[in-house]
Amino acid sequence: MVPFLDLTRQYEKIKSEILAATQRVYKKGRFILGEEVSGFEKEFSHYCGVRYGVGVGSGTDALYLALKAAGIGEGDQVVTVANSFVATALAISFTGAKPLFVDIDPKAYTMDPNSLELLLKREKSKRSGRKIRAVLPVHLYGHPAEMDSIVEIANRYDLVVIEDACQAHGAKFGRRKVGSLGAMGCFSFYPTKNLGGYGDGGMVVTDNDEAAAFLRLYRNHGLSDRDHVDIWGVNSRLQPVQAVVATRLLDNIEELVEARIRNARRLDAGLQNLAEFVQLPPRPQGYREVYQLYLASFQRREALLRRLAAREIEARVHYPIPLHLQRAAKDLGYKRGDFPVCERQADEIVTLPAHQHITADQIDYMLEVIHRFYRS
Repeated sequence: MVPFLDLTRQYEKIKSEILAATQRVYKKGRFILGEEVSGFEKEFSHYCGVRYGVGVGSGTDALYLALKAAGIGEGDQVVTVANSFVATALAISFTGAKPLFVDIDPKAYTMDPNSLELLLKREKSKRSGRKIRAVLPVHLYGHPAEMDSIVEIANRYDLVVIEDACQAHGAKFGRRKVGSLGAMGCFSFYPTKNLGGYGDGGMVVTDNDEAAAFLRLYRNHGLSDRDHVDIWGVNSRLQPVQAVVATRLLDNIEELVEARIRNARRLDAGLQNLAEFVQLPPRPQGYREVYQLYLASFQRREALLRRLAAREIEARVHYPIPLHLQRAAKDLGYKRGDFPVCERQADEIVTLPAHQHITADQIDYMLEVIHRFYRS
């Protein structure tokens, strides 16, 4: 069998250290914020190459709180992509703003800067009552978005850029890690992520003093101390137990990422001679993709998935229904055909196992099954 992900192997490898670290938290009896959280905030923000990290309850909360820190609210609009997990659009809606979607790059899976500029030009000419305030690019599947162009366009239109890096811990655009390229970067520590805890958790990283101060206040009910409420906030705090788990996993994040990169390259090499059936995304110079998920576009997808399942290979589809076509998005006014590149990819993509614990033999077996499927 080739499992899609095997978190039990990760736990067995570091079980004694994790149990010792969590036991220290239990013995202290302090289960909200504290030095474990602040210590992890410092380590993770340093890893990302920024000054501040603010731990929150989830990746969704990280996105929401970052948008609030940027002043996004009722009547505003935020531009993002429709091929992301629902949390990206949910976070926008939580603020009272409206998500506006643009298409994705025809070769990659990330925001197309040309589509972004076309939308901004069109909306500017409308002069409607609502106002575009921010751009929320997604470093989807661990693949960095084309940040130079996105930031340059956003700056010309006086828009704040907030990075959805929830699937991209350690990814780089040029020499800089994602999360450090916009005004704020948002991360998730959901268990399936490359840096995943043992429950929900998230963080916003930033170099902005005011944003960091707001985030610390807002995540904790708006309390400046036990008795003084400075603003109406929310309850979204990274838990110390999750912080100690994530701190331990951060020690090995580079080893994990390099293992996934090696596995992805082995898959790329094995699929290259199936070019008439399989379209691999580009692997451009200057990007460090971290393969939170390994995807490609496959012809005859449903039949292939059935064949893989019959051979005990756990492949999946992320995400088969774009956000603009979801029932919940009906009031946004989009329809099929609005984002043809996104929709075509959603109909073709398959996610193959490429996690750090998969073996070379398992990858070769998977490739053999795929080759036999298309050559038969």
